[in-house]
Amino acid sequence: MSTRTRRQDRLHDLLDLARARRADYLRDLEELVSIDSGSYSADGVDRVADWIERRLARLGFDVERVRFPAAPDGQRSGDALIGRKRGGLPESEGGRRILLAGHMDTVFENGTAAARPFRIEGSTAYGPGVSDDKGGLLAGLTALEILGECGVDAYDELVLLATPDEEIGSPASRPLIEATAAGAHFGLGLECARENGDLVIARKGVADFRLTVTGQAAHAGIEPERGANAALAAAHLTVAIQALNGHWDDVTVNVGVVRAGTRANIVCPQAELRIEVRAATTADIQRVTRAIREAADQPGVPGVTVEVEQLDLCPPMEDTPASRRMFDHACRAARAAGVELGAAATGGVGDANLIAGAGVPVLDGLGPVGGADHTPQEWLDVTSVPQRIALLADLIASLGEAGSG
Repeated sequence: MSTRTRRQDRLHDLLDLARARRADYLRDLEELVSIDSGSYSADGVDRVADWIERRLARLGFDVERVRFPAAPDGQRSGDALIGRKRGGLPESEGGRRILLAGHMDTVFENGTAAARPFRIEGSTAYGPGVSDDKGGLLAGLTALEILGECGVDAYDELVLLATPDEEIGSPASRPLIEATAAGAHFGLGLECARENGDLVIARKGVADFRLTVTGQAAHAGIEPERGANAALAAAHLTVAIQALNGHWDDVTVNVGVVRAGTRANIVCPQAELRIEVRAATTADIQRVTRAIREAADQPGVPGVTVEVEQLDLCPPMEDTPASRRMFDHACRAARAAGVELGAAATGGVGDANLIAGAGVPVLDGLGPVGGADHTPQEWLDVTSVPQRIALLADLIASLGEAGSG
């Protein structure tokens, strides 16, 4: 029997198992969506973690639960989970280590689950987090379950990482994500597929900057010539930095905050700009960074100085040859199931960016089809659930033995 025939047979078996679990999936999804688990609701996130921890244990995973220290303001994040399961094909024989990543938090406040409970209308499910990311996390768990039932163990290790704070930029879990990604051969993001069914092949990176503009105060009516107007310099900088848009493809630059001055009769002594840069490649982020620093060196007002601070950097998830090979694996399975997949690039960031930043090729959007994330209209296409679970399971199986051929 050819490798292609064996894979088609495996996919058909996985599809049958996924279809048989559709009702269980929807029941479990209702239970998860009914838990308020906003990023700042640590207790709610921990209830979701309890549920996932029990499920992973039943699947034979060794589970580590990670609690993070409280932030300086006393705010506590929910816990993270790392589930690990060894396969039957060691890395020395070509087996691969695969990391699946999803998040347990939502953008919604406590009380939303009761005010807007899970419901299904026709072929569409609604509720807070139904798509982002409870539907995707549950799809990952179900894919692992049917792989086990099919006896698929041709991989070195499967790792599932569930994080508590993705929706606020993963401030607590970022070091854990990067450490867990180290040594993985492939990363699979469990965010839901795009509204048209596309997977996500690339996500822009984000760099945040603060520019502190320092001038010289003076009486605006009596001796303005003794002052150096930081507000005027900030205006020049705003124009210069906004003008960077259009210089590079897939790059956006936004001066989102400008603060300056205290009184109209004082030459402004200090101003502040907050800037966000989004770019598809690390090289472009570096180019824009240099351009911002060059603009800061020429503020346009004598006597003014400008300090540039990079406050944060979320690396881009780049469209690379390695991620394209992963996408090709997914497309082969999809075609066997009668589906044509597309590859989308998005300006939104997620934990997949951090995995890519650790040097791991990543494919995202591997959950069911959904949309309207972060809104009261958030939805999930329930007809896509069995197919997407089976495609995810088949992709895991194919990548797990990718080095053994």
